[in-house]
Amino acid sequence: MKSRAAAKYVRISPRKARWIMDQVRGKNVGEALNMLSFSPKKGSRILKKLIDSAVANAEQSSNVDVDNLYIHRIYADEGPTLKRFRPRAMGRATRIRKRTCHLTVVLDEQ
Repeated sequence: MKSRAAAKYVRISPRKARWIMDQVRGKNVGEALNMLSFSPKKGSRILKKLIDSAVANAEQSSNVDVDNLYIHRIYADEGPTLKRFRPRAMGRATRIRKRTCHLTVVLDEQ
């Protein structure tokens, strides 16, 4: 039985989130949570919380053995970009793009 969890409008760029996702894709849930808890990256805290949510969703939906869950799919889609301006020399301004992303985790039993 597949269970999923999603986090939308997360203030991290999709590129940085995908770097961490590539490390835990296909791994057992316990092993992935262990890796994320010791990672110094900002996105690792967000992904750890998201995987915990997906595990809780799996427990609620049906009788699933949590020890047999693994990360079936995990991906980051691009969200809306917040556009800000920063003053520069000679009266000019440059655009600062604060990127957001939508994160999705799908767990399945082995």
